[in-house]
Amino acid sequence: MIEEWNGTSSTKLTKTATITATNANSSITIQRSSNAFTHISQRILQAFVPEGFPTSVTPDYVPFQVWDSLQGLSTYVRMMLSTQALLSAIGVGEKSATVIGATFQWFLRDLTGMLGGVLFTCYQGSNLDSNAKMWRLVADLMNDLGMLMDLVSPLFPSAFVFIVCIGSLSRSFTGVASGATRAALTQHFALENNAADIAAKEGSQETLATMIGMALGMLLARITIGHSFAIWISFLSLTMFHMYANYKAVCCLSLNNLNCERCSIVLSHFLKTGQVLSPKQVSSMEHVLPLWMTPWSPKGGDSLYKRVHLGVRVSSLDSLAMINLLQSAGSHYKKEKYLLQQKGGTVRIITHKDSVAADILQSFIHALVMAKLDDQDGSISSESQSWMAKHYEVFLLKLQSSGWKTERLLSSSVVWRANWLVDYSTDKND
Repeated sequence: MIEEWNGTSSTKLTKTATITATNANSSITIQRSSNAFTHISQRILQAFVPEGFPTSVTPDYVPFQVWDSLQGLSTYVRMMLSTQALLSAIGVGEKSATVIGATFQWFLRDLTGMLGGVLFTCYQGSNLDSNAKMWRLVADLMNDLGMLMDLVSPLFPSAFVFIVCIGSLSRSFTGVASGATRAALTQHFALENNAADIAAKEGSQETLATMIGMALGMLLARITIGHSFAIWISFLSLTMFHMYANYKAVCCLSLNNLNCERCSIVLSHFLKTGQVLSPKQVSSMEHVLPLWMTPWSPKGGDSLYKRVHLGVRVSSLDSLAMINLLQSAGSHYKKEKYLLQQKGGTVRIITHKDSVAADILQSFIHALVMAKLDDQDGSISSESQSWMAKHYEVFLLKLQSSGWKTERLLSSSVVWRANWLVDYSTDKND
């Protein structure tokens, strides 16, 4: 007897048939265990969920995808309304409109978006990984702004080109930020090195949401045509839901990579209790809104990391700070690939030109400890050095056992580095 099983994971198998052979008359009997409908439904499901689901993805995959699909649905419904308004403003359906005029306006719109995408990547590309949650929200907020500009454009014919260029610029930021953060989140979801499979299935889910959204958008555009008040009410209502769904989506994420804020939250708790918070616990404490919206954020978070400046340019220091830095290079930082300089409540990190990812993480944690000790009395440098010698390795082990990745610190690129030489025979530092 041979049993036939079907499934993409050893834990999610379904018996489809039992094959029995008899020696008496050499006959074979096949007994089907599942009907055609069950088999077809499983095949359809495999086009939308990763292979081995749910064990092949992180627990926050499902809630994130649900909210992400809902926000995508509302986006495509609104897109039909904004596109309708944009085409009307260009002159589609009017005898006075010219093909070359509409083409030139569309060209300016696309050109502005392309240039904006390149400039945004130049200034913020390296920062997208470290703040994936925040930039995911910002990307969709900029997309909302772009759609709003398209919807407003028919109301101001004299400023039409300027308005649609602003909208295109906003959407260019969306394209760069959304694509980059999506890549980071895909890596986070992949538990079995299946990032490509997850990305492909996410594309299928987005396509389904697009088709449903476009159908609903066409229906809504047909119903509200010629009724400006109904169009605006529908657009603003869907925009509010879109913002809410995006906020809920990023709040579902429990990222296990250490960025500046998460590192600050975990270390502050460790200094108080000796215990390390899990990624899920930290996710409910970190800010997901941009820094300028921090006063309106309902979460407390931890602001210790704001007092640490990573990758400071040496020539930007004053003469006294430079002298103190050179003295500390020969006394406190003989083996480390970084230097710390504390002044006015802030800690500045100068990284060595040969420092690697582990040195960057160590320097940032050391700076956080120094910033924390700055609120107390005593010798900050010696106390922070003593803490690092006694507790740093233990802290890293506890981070790893709690599910954190400690290979690197997700931060902005460190573009300024330094090289220092210490002559211990003459106590001369360069």
